[in-house]
This record gives sequence, structure tokens and C-alpha cells, in this order.
Amino acid sequence: MFFETVRLAMRAISRNMLRSFLTVLGVVIGVAAVIAMVTIGNGTTAQVKSELSRLGTNMLFLRPGQFGPGRASVDAKRFTDSDVQAIREQISGVRAVAPLNRSSAATVIYGGKNHQTSVVGTTNDYLIAQDWTIALGREFLPAEDRGGQIGCIIGETVRQELFGSSDPVGQTIRVSNIS
Repeated sequence: MFFETVRLAMRAISRNMLRSFLTVLGVVIGVAAVIAMVTIGNGTTAQVKSELSRLGTNMLFLRPGQFGPGRASVDAKRFTDSDVQAIREQISGVRAVAPLNRSSAATVIYGGKNHQTSVVGTTNDYLIAQDWTIALGREFLPAEDRGGQIGCIIGETVRQELFGSSDPVGQTIRVSNIS
């Protein structure tokens, strides 16, 4: 009985070769598409989890005039240094308070090379809050921070783009129109 069924199936397949080939091709493409979509979905999920875990589980961002997602008040007063100091002193358990001013696109220039990048104006507390370490060079000195002296810490991408394999420590770069 079983062998008769197999023989009939083989005869039907051999009589309709093109139809059989297209059916097999459709099944293979369908299975490959499902596998690809599941793999891409799992990879994307892992990447998003990785990005979110870098933010930390105990980080809080404060923005003046923010009234829910995407509804910032244009008339909102900016935080002042005294606001930052009050947060630092009056909220217990705070490890770092890092005020920042962000620019999404600035041109960084050194010699004849330039690179488009984002710029963050902040203090050493930002390094603590982000759990970043400096690979080469140093943090801002307290006197530099208090005096408002100009200095910068560049990331690895900017270092490679502008300096290649040479040492950037102590060099002068230009960020937009500020040296």
C-alpha cells in the first residue's frame, strides 16, 4: 500500500515537472524568507536591548519645559548652574549631575582635514553618568571647568578621521568657529 502511494506520487511528479519545480521553489523561498525575517528580528531586538542597556537602569534626564514626549515648550527657561547645583545637593543618592548642551551637527577641523559630528558641551560628570573612560589624555581640570576654559575630549571616530595614527593630545582643533 505504502509503496503504491509513493509510486503514484513519483509518476505525478514526473508528468508535471515544471509545476513540481515551481512548487518546490515556492516552498524553499517561503521558508528562506521566514528564516531571514526571524533572524533580522532577533538581531534588531538584541541591538535595541544593547543600546538601551548602555543608557543605564538608573539614569534620569531632565529637560526644562518638557511636558510629555515631544511636547517641549519653546518658552521654557533653561536650567542654570544654580539649578544643577541644587539637584546635586538636594537629591540624595545622585552619583553625577551632568548639564549639557548638544549640537547635532558641527564641523571639526584639524589641518586640512574636517569631519561632521555631533558636539556635547558638558562637564566631567557626563563621563561618570555615561560610564565612559578616557583612553588617551585626561578629564577637564576643576580650574578649567570653573574658569570656562575651552578644551575638548574627542571620540575615537573623530580621532581616526582627523589624526589617523598620530597622537591628538595637546593639539588644537577647530569646532565650527571655535578653536
